Amino acid sequence: MSEREQPNAAILRDLIRESNRIVFLGGAGVSTESGIPDFRGSGGLYTEAATIPPEVILSHTYFLHHTEEFYRFYREKMLFPDAKPNAAHKALAELERMGKLTAVLTQNIDGLHQAAGSKRVIELHGSVLRNACVACGRNYPLSFITESAGVPVCPVCGGVVKPDVVLYEEPLKERDLFDAERAISSADLLIVGGTSLTVNPAAGLVHYFRGAHFVIINRDPTPYDRYADCLFREPIGQLLGEAVSGL
Repeated sequence: MSEREQPNAAILRDLIRESNRIVFLGGAGVSTESGIPDFRGSGGLYTEAATIPPEVILSHTYFLHHTEEFYRFYREKMLFPDAKPNAAHKALAELERMGKLTAVLTQNIDGLHQAAGSKRVIELHGSVLRNACVACGRNYPLSFITESAGVPVCPVCGGVVKPDVVLYEEPLKERDLFDAERAISSADLLIVGGTSLTVNPAAGLVHYFRGAHFVIINRDPTPYDRYADCLFREPIGQLLGEAVSGL
């Protein structure tokens, strides 16, 4: 261990060394080091004073009945096209390249895991990078949303172009849940990072874990802390980056 390295990085590295089927379950805290604000933490999106709560604006009902206001909020608060992968994203991609990480299960919609090089990513809440016309199904890139004004409409049929993100009141895709459950149930090390573990059904996925070691890396307490073998409060990019770089 180097003089500057945190002891917890060595602990996590040892767990990674003895594991061969690692699964990572992450949330908004994974991307904060890329300049994307989280939701429920101090200063997060859901703590801002607002006439209409973000949970309402980001609901299926609000999308249907107040579509233009939905897109105003969505473009202003949910899109960060210039964000780049941070040390956490890169460390997880490296673990996959090493053959140790079998899946990344993310609640984030920013696509940064793939940008870092991860291939086995299950996007539980969808992605802002994918958008489709609700009428004809034609697909459009993120730039179609960012470069349009008001409600984005399909130039072919005139239908509304909707982001492929899971809104409140919408179910997660059954296939994604099935794949996530299967990945966690076969893992020997589960690392949960940057998530409050309060949003279901994603949070409930931890119940499928039957492996050797359960690790939580999160700034704030979670309802599952008492079940973790190791509990770390360091910035996730710093900790994962140091742990993986020494392998």
